Amino acid sequence: MGRVSTGPCNSFTEGDNLAVLAGLPAASYDLIYIDPPYNTGSAFAYRDRFAGHQAWTAMMRPRLEAGRRVLADTGAVFVSIDDHEAAHLRLLMDEIYGEQAFLAQIVVNLNPKGRQLGSGFATSHEYLLAYAKDPRKCVLDASSADLVVEADFPLVAEDGRRYRRLPLRNTNKKFNPLTAPTLHFAIWGDPDTGEVRTTPFPGAVEIKPVFGDGSPAVWRWSRPRIDERPDDLVCRRVRGVAGDRIDVFQRDWRHPTGGARRKKLRTIWLAEEIGSTDTAVAELKDVLGHVFESPKPTGLVRRILDTMPDDVRVLDYFAGSGTTGHAVALANAADGGRRTCLSINLAEPVRAGSNADLAGYRTVADITRARLQAVAARVEGATYAELVEAPRQARRADS
Repeated sequence: MGRVSTGPCNSFTEGDNLAVLAGLPAASYDLIYIDPPYNTGSAFAYRDRFAGHQAWTAMMRPRLEAGRRVLADTGAVFVSIDDHEAAHLRLLMDEIYGEQAFLAQIVVNLNPKGRQLGSGFATSHEYLLAYAKDPRKCVLDASSADLVVEADFPLVAEDGRRYRRLPLRNTNKKFNPLTAPTLHFAIWGDPDTGEVRTTPFPGAVEIKPVFGDGSPAVWRWSRPRIDERPDDLVCRRVRGVAGDRIDVFQRDWRHPTGGARRKKLRTIWLAEEIGSTDTAVAELKDVLGHVFESPKPTGLVRRILDTMPDDVRVLDYFAGSGTTGHAVALANAADGGRRTCLSINLAEPVRAGSNADLAGYRTVADITRARLQAVAARVEGATYAELVEAPRQARRADS
């Protein structure tokens, strides 16, 4: 079956992902997210069915290689996995993308209560491996605006803006007068008024950068930058190991001029931040019904999307229930982005007697397509003709 539109930003292709990937142009996608089968004991739905870790890696290797071929040099790939194959996937990714392309192994807390079935520990996490196609060119920004909260900025300026104080001196001892001599210089400040300048003025005292133990340090800002932004600096009396001294601080604003503030992403992502398996089931049920056992939450994919520009071309070739396409539609609706997504899924039969079977879905691909169509109708306002007639005509053309 060929590719069909499932809304303004989403398209869907039914088929073996290895065959579909072979037909895609090289470097045609900026971001790949996949949630492959975890090899928990059941047979794979793909043609190359075997058993055990060796079989799983044999199934994944060509698909990861094919994914790398279609990924842009500036792009990144994220792969969800659990403990069964995390170690093997890490070795595969190192081999295919290169160890230097590794960005992070993120712990994702999708089941806060922990799995209560079986013996042993109550597992509450999975993993997310992130790699760059070319780490020198990758545009991924490992930060998020959603993590920035007012509590991080406890001070309030006279004009109502919130800020926090950061030392102007570099607190990393690797940076010192020997390694960064141009940043070791005297500035002047008045601790009574807080005023700071690079040249003397009435009431000011000379201030040199020092560490807490009194050893020489360097500033984080150059003289020209201090001259450009003197109102973003303040000097204060502080208590050090050797007694009181005067130090200079940056006013770090909650809403800086020139763009939204972002905060570096940690390598542990909590369910309260991105959603859980339970919330993922609920959001799928809201648009389609309870037809898939363990979907990923859209919040997980939206956090990944937030690390890339808002016009990325996204690819998910283990599309499952269609979470990635759903997340792309939600992200575009939220910020006006122009992201697009291609989802690929095999026509894997649903389990006999399952909720999906009882709801009339023949294959998992039917669920993917139906979800993306429902999301487009609800989130993007797509018309019936766009969602039903155009795909139907495409199917006829392929048959």
